[in-house]
Amino acid sequence: MLRRTFCKTTLAAAVAATIPGCGRDMPPAATDVGSLIPAVSSAGAEISIETAAIGELADSLSGRLYLQADDGYAAAKRVWNGMFDHKQPAMVVQCVSTADVVNAVDFARDRNLLVSVKGGGHSLPGKCTSDGGMMIDLSKMHTVDVDADAMSARADGGAWLAHLDTASLQHNLLTTTGTVSHTGVGGFTLGGGMGRTDRMMGLAIDNLLAATVVTASGDVVRASEEENADLFWGLRGGGGNFGVVTEFVYRLHPFNPTVYGGELIYDVDKNFLEFYAELLDQAPDEANIEPFFMPGEDGKMMAVVTVVWGGDHAAGEKALASMLAFPGLKGGDLGPKSYQAIQTQWDGLAAHGGQEYLKSGFLNELTPEVIEIMVDFVNRGTIVSWFQHLGGATSRVAPDATAFAHRKMAVNFGINYSSRDPALNEAGIAAVREFYYVLEPHMAGFYTNLHDDTEKKTWGNYGPNYPRLVEIKNQYDPTNLFRLNANIKPTV
Repeated sequence: MLRRTFCKTTLAAAVAATIPGCGRDMPPAATDVGSLIPAVSSAGAEISIETAAIGELADSLSGRLYLQADDGYAAAKRVWNGMFDHKQPAMVVQCVSTADVVNAVDFARDRNLLVSVKGGGHSLPGKCTSDGGMMIDLSKMHTVDVDADAMSARADGGAWLAHLDTASLQHNLLTTTGTVSHTGVGGFTLGGGMGRTDRMMGLAIDNLLAATVVTASGDVVRASEEENADLFWGLRGGGGNFGVVTEFVYRLHPFNPTVYGGELIYDVDKNFLEFYAELLDQAPDEANIEPFFMPGEDGKMMAVVTVVWGGDHAAGEKALASMLAFPGLKGGDLGPKSYQAIQTQWDGLAAHGGQEYLKSGFLNELTPEVIEIMVDFVNRGTIVSWFQHLGGATSRVAPDATAFAHRKMAVNFGINYSSRDPALNEAGIAAVREFYYVLEPHMAGFYTNLHDDTEKKTWGNYGPNYPRLVEIKNQYDPTNLFRLNANIKPTV
């Protein structure tokens, strides 16, 4: 284990502030001896932090520290979901090393300061930011190194899925990543990590070989099957509950960067969903078939189905022939496609700054009742919705092998409001909730990366794995410093 503590005195920090280039370009007010800035504690109480101590923290960093009055603060605190971009952290610690993260964690813990952690900043419920807390920003830590001989990739905690895909595909290798490439690897992986290859390769957590974690005590811990195996188990599905992960190591698989696939368009009706249910039952592991329900140019809802076959092209053409022969097909094509082009095709639709609200849930099967509900609500045309195709390799991992317990599900279904106009939020959120609450009785839990719920439902969502997660939380974060997540409360 490694540990860094501050070695500079308040006086030294104040003196440094008077010397050009010292104090990490902190403004004079940040180091005025005796002055304070308002902040919020872990429990939500109003507190004050000495600006001299903040200057000391800033001067200890290789990265940067931003206060609300600083140039660059607005960009540093920016998060993906526009519904939460208005929040104002008391400070943003923009880290460039694990040592920076240690210093930030030590500072926050010693002052009982509310902490959020931003990698890609894609938290749908806005857990990567806060009003009055410290944002630990990993976005400058985004290097990915590939060891082609070992078939592994090492990614910094602030890397995007695009960084991981690009580096891996250059070697005709791949691991499972998600469907919006500017998502951060950190939150994506720690929640489970679903993507277009999980049926072949397993979830991101099934390909995680090791992680470097800064715990609440400021210790730097290596977690793998061989080292701190309990923590490694908890990281794989337990989210950001146990610390700040500054490095991930993934298993890579041989992969042809040109896949057989494309997009096909169908009407949204009972016949199509019954056909999709048959595909779910019959699809080989190489197939990933994910409908996205959205309005066409005429305003009528359509099913835009993204298809990726990750194996031999000829075998894919044969296995997916029924999709082209289905009578409800309205357009699109299948053929050789760039996998990376498919991976980035939704990036614009999911651009930063949109007003985003989503509820989702796992489904074991598409029963006639579920299909009836979907046809009704989708064709109302007020919101979009979509499937994530599960099963395959993911389902062959035991539910207690990792903290992620939802191994036997056929699909994850998301119901999504997205707009650039905040004036539409109230109606959009209401439409999502109406659809979800009718469908919820047929669901079997939810994906914590995409869905925020009550404490009771969150804890129950971990299923029989929850008591073990509490034990790990008690060991690594007994004061619940890392609480802005799908939170597991310690009991010590």
